[in-house]
Amino acid sequence: MTTPAPQDARLCARDLSVGYKEATVVKGLDLDLPVGRFTVIVGPNACGKSTLLRALARLLPARSGAALLDGREVHRYRSKDFARRLTLLPQAVPVPEGITVADLVARGRFPHQGMLRQWSPQDEAAVREALAVTGVSALADRPVDDLSGGQRQRVLISMALAQDTELLLLDEPTTYLDITHQIEVLELCSELVQRGRTVVAVLHDLQLAARYADHLVALRAGELVAQGGPAEVVTPELIEATFGLRARVLEDPETGAPLVVPLAGRAALPGGAVPGAAGSGTAAQGAAVPPGDAALVGSEA
Repeated sequence: MTTPAPQDARLCARDLSVGYKEATVVKGLDLDLPVGRFTVIVGPNACGKSTLLRALARLLPARSGAALLDGREVHRYRSKDFARRLTLLPQAVPVPEGITVADLVARGRFPHQGMLRQWSPQDEAAVREALAVTGVSALADRPVDDLSGGQRQRVLISMALAQDTELLLLDEPTTYLDITHQIEVLELCSELVQRGRTVVAVLHDLQLAARYADHLVALRAGELVAQGGPAEVVTPELIEATFGLRARVLEDPETGAPLVVPLAGRAALPGGAVPGAAGSGTAAQGAAVPPGDAALVGSEA
């Protein structure tokens, strides 16, 4: 199946359904991820955010519909060809004990290696650039085991950047980080977009997502609730429909982004009811893993 992709989107979902065993988690999703933007996928726990990301990175097969890259089903690419186009940094990345920062980042060059092409000056330059962009050049000779949580996450992103793709998918890159390191990682994501990359991330923190994203995608129960700019998506009505949370939305005095203030005494709706959420409405639409298959961080598991 080959379908022309919109000019402003290289990575798309068309009527995509994905799941595990007998459970369908993502249900009939249509989605275009804009090029050169920082897209953040938000939604309550177990709504299908990470599942969607894994399907786009061809780590999960579609039950129906398709995930498309440049108009072509993702599973029709050869592994290394796909890995030269798209990088996925998953939530958990196994790191060999005792490995140095430089050696780990160098593993991001695996898709560019082959029987007739071994390590080259181009690979060396790509690693240096990735270390510099993420601000970890000074850590190159240190064991990854000795790093703080924030430093370690920057190194993992550096490995993903060394893969040298225009599309970068990050699954919960701020998990387990304190607020300072969360902001550092999201500032880095914004900088990468300014340098010409397309970044898609799954985040749990709606406040930070609204502050840093150019484009938000809100999911609930595996269905699309809304997508668009933060001001379009982060509204009291959509927060209630997506998260079952009553809140006021103010303007952040620092950035002008939406600022969510939960209303006291009503954190969730009884029984998980979702007003106005029948079906998969699309309000506001329009409005790197170490070597092995998934070290083609975007190849099949």
